[in-house]
Amino acid sequence: MAHSDDRLKPALRPRTAARVAAVQALFQIEQGNDRAENVIVQFVQHRFGTTLAGESYDDGYIPDPDITLFTRLTRNAAANVDAVREQLSETLPSTWPVDRLDPVLRALFTVAITEMEESDAPPVKVVINEYLDVAHAFFSGDEPKLVNGLLDTLGKRLLAKNTPIVTEDRAAITPTDVNAASENDAAHASGQD
Repeated sequence: MAHSDDRLKPALRPRTAARVAAVQALFQIEQGNDRAENVIVQFVQHRFGTTLAGESYDDGYIPDPDITLFTRLTRNAAANVDAVREQLSETLPSTWPVDRLDPVLRALFTVAITEMEESDAPPVKVVINEYLDVAHAFFSGDEPKLVNGLLDTLGKRLLAKNTPIVTEDRAAITPTDVNAASENDAAHASGQD
């Protein structure tokens, strides 16, 4: 009969573990000015999995994350840093510049907003709840409230931008489609096409 070691239990929520890891990886990328691919390899080789010694998050290990999700979020978030910083700047009060945010919070916002904007993303409310859990893993003060408020505001903007509009012929288009069509019409009218 095979022996089971209770210390090797898999993570209960591999997707949440992947999100925690992506926030940590993005923090490392920003702080160490590292390349995303190098950090992804470091995490996969040295920080993922369950150990016999029972190391956990507190020891820098992430038990059984969804590696595909971690890799995608880390790559996309690292490529999306400037766009997210701009969104944060537009949303935060002018007295609170993005650089004033805790670096872990900046990383969390970058990964969360990047995931919200993915074409196949979970519903915005699910993403917000997931990153609230991640925020609670890193912070015990008011930071989770800030995460909830900011992600809720940005999520509503995203939903408003992508909410389908039903036309007279019952076709659904998004406000983004309308804006693109207007820009094309303007370019055509001015002879720029």
